[in-house]
Amino acid sequence: MGGYFVTGTDTGVGKTAIACALLHAFAQRGRRAVGMKPIAAGASDAAGSWRNEDVAALIAAGNVVPERSWINPYLFTLPVAPHIAAREEGVTIDLDAVDRSYARLRVAADIVIVEGVGGFLVPLTERDDTADLAIRLGLPVILVVGMRLGCLNHTLLTAEAIAARGLKLAGWVANRIDPRMAKAAENVAALRERLEAPLLGEVPFLSRPEAAQVAGALDFSLLDEPSAG
Repeated sequence: MGGYFVTGTDTGVGKTAIACALLHAFAQRGRRAVGMKPIAAGASDAAGSWRNEDVAALIAAGNVVPERSWINPYLFTLPVAPHIAAREEGVTIDLDAVDRSYARLRVAADIVIVEGVGGFLVPLTERDDTADLAIRLGLPVILVVGMRLGCLNHTLLTAEAIAARGLKLAGWVANRIDPRMAKAAENVAALRERLEAPLLGEVPFLSRPEAAQVAGALDFSLLDEPSAG
């Protein structure tokens, strides 16, 4: 085990913020930590090169800087589902290529935090989805729950999907993405009763989350720390 796979109940629930917090925490413990975003959709042209904000945040949060193509093998300009973006650009996402990039990162770092794209079952190709990618990497999963109306159903369905694929749910995070959510505490309590994995923490609503700030809201002692090498 060389890291974690970070997935979410949906898109826009704070996967990158939690992945960056994990990187910050492991780096603070003296581990060589690097983030990976195998597939990113949505890029802007900055000074003649394409840039994705999530990828940039992961690079900044880690303390290892390998080849960018290892961190992000597939970058698409359109902010749409990956299989659609890939088709629009005439690209076929190859999970073998992602495997090779991940293997290189494992050599370069002690801990690799892999951030998925969208939710857990987002299609990547005509046959593969994000769950297939998680299975290939074989990492324990951290589930980011976007605390908003509907999160109970989304969370429990995702947890069932993770278990059905033989993956370990190492922990989950309650991320307050809707500051006006009614009965948020009661929703968290309902999930604690139904999920066997530990609640790593509740992250308050943050308009501009910083890795150190988010890390301070999480209890990393509840995780089985990955082995180095």
